[in-house]
Amino acid sequence: MGDKEIGSFPATPRTGSAAPTPPISAPPSQLHSPSLTRSPLLYTDDHIQPASKTPKSSTPRIRTPRFITPLGSPIRRALKLTRLDPHDAWLPITESRNGNAYYAAFHTLCSGIGIQALVLPVAFTFLGWSWGIITLTVTFIWQLYTLYLLVHLHESPETGMRYSRYLQLCNATFGEKLAKWFALFPILYLSAGTCITLIIIGAQSCRLFFNTVCGGTCSAQPPTNAEWYLIFTSAAVLLSQLPNLNSIAGVSLVGAITAIAYCTLIWVISVVEGRMPGVSYNPVKGRTEVIRIFDILNALGIIAFAFRGHNLILEIQATMPSDEKHPSRVPMWKGVKIAYTLVAMCLFPLAIAGYWAYGQMIPVDGGMLTALFAFHGQDTSQFLLGLTSLCVIISSLSSFQIYGMPAFDDMESLYVKKKKEPSPWWLRLIFRALFGYLCFFAAVAIPFLASFAGLIGGITLPVTLAYPCFMWVKVKKPKVYGPNWWLNWSLGLFGMALSGLLIAASLFVIIDNGVEFSFFNPA
Repeated sequence: MGDKEIGSFPATPRTGSAAPTPPISAPPSQLHSPSLTRSPLLYTDDHIQPASKTPKSSTPRIRTPRFITPLGSPIRRALKLTRLDPHDAWLPITESRNGNAYYAAFHTLCSGIGIQALVLPVAFTFLGWSWGIITLTVTFIWQLYTLYLLVHLHESPETGMRYSRYLQLCNATFGEKLAKWFALFPILYLSAGTCITLIIIGAQSCRLFFNTVCGGTCSAQPPTNAEWYLIFTSAAVLLSQLPNLNSIAGVSLVGAITAIAYCTLIWVISVVEGRMPGVSYNPVKGRTEVIRIFDILNALGIIAFAFRGHNLILEIQATMPSDEKHPSRVPMWKGVKIAYTLVAMCLFPLAIAGYWAYGQMIPVDGGMLTALFAFHGQDTSQFLLGLTSLCVIISSLSSFQIYGMPAFDDMESLYVKKKKEPSPWWLRLIFRALFGYLCFFAAVAIPFLASFAGLIGGITLPVTLAYPCFMWVKVKKPKVYGPNWWLNWSLGLFGMALSGLLIAASLFVIIDNGVEFSFFNPA
């Protein structure tokens, strides 16, 4: 894989006159863990020697008789058994490894359905009925295929290596330098940027819920927009104190249920209320042919952005136990299939019904949620409107937790690398509060971030549609010029080219149409 691949060699004593560092015992639960990876911030010279005794109830170590499995072959012995990494037992993503297919489905569903799905009908206004449905279908199949690749790239049967973080797999396949250039920013955005967007949408939904429930009957002075942002952020920070990714499985389940609920409520209410008078389905045409092409590309970026969450798949799979006879990819793929069946049942009706009901009248900012309140705020049950807003709030709070977890993991890995011990509870609290309120500051400073959905979709598209194909070719080494080789190279190169076009088109549309840059003026 390259010189910078995570190694699997025994520790070598340091030379020189320095006194050797005494070994530090790892938590007992880690010793039999199948974890063989490191945080992107942890390196081989930070190895900690594990303790010698472990409880019998721990997850069994990857160990199979040599006469049964080829993993005990001379090739495996030549590679030498990979060292376990006790750091993983102290980091939020891999601290607990008792996940299962249901937990995987909850997390995947919570990260796979988001508020970005509500702007899918906006893409249809530029693509029209036929191309809108075709593009949505092709993108769904494409990203489901790359999900399959990531699930099977999580662990290597040949070396026993597990890549528990997306950036780790990028480092191992592309090298640290290329990974930093091409993968670090999109992954950081998909973590921190999504949390910022969730604060913006969650705060706006809190205001809608208050106005719907209270209306003109309350004498209480409603909070200002900035105060709504602060209220939502404080609730998200409080909930973020749950220690690890497995501990928020219940939160992800609630988030998944509420996401399905508000998607279904919005498109059902829109269909029941009927089409708007004078609705048109003719694709929006720009003043010139160049503008029209860029509008179409921007619409493709909106569709691509609706399928984010691939940057969390390896992390979700890392919460599962794994051994040679029962690899984690089996329950993980089962969970993914369940989750994305439900994702399809939400996104396709939402896009099709939304475009049918509103056509070209669909608001660009806010999509279906804005349309629901703008067109049916007076003739729809206030209970249903309030319930929809409440579901959006709860789903946003839940999604904040799973998208923030990689950032929590990286922050704590700095302490673990330096101190060779788990983060104390008070430091964990500070890290997570710091992250949450930094996102709050960014949300207040740039509340127009949601207007860049097409641009963001173009920037993050390679993480979803291109990089997994390249990583598969590099790691699995399919037969050169064979069908699998051609498929992955074609999809990877097309995804990178499409990403470049989407970024250029989105920038052109933003400059041409203009964006109201209301810094520190949350709407």
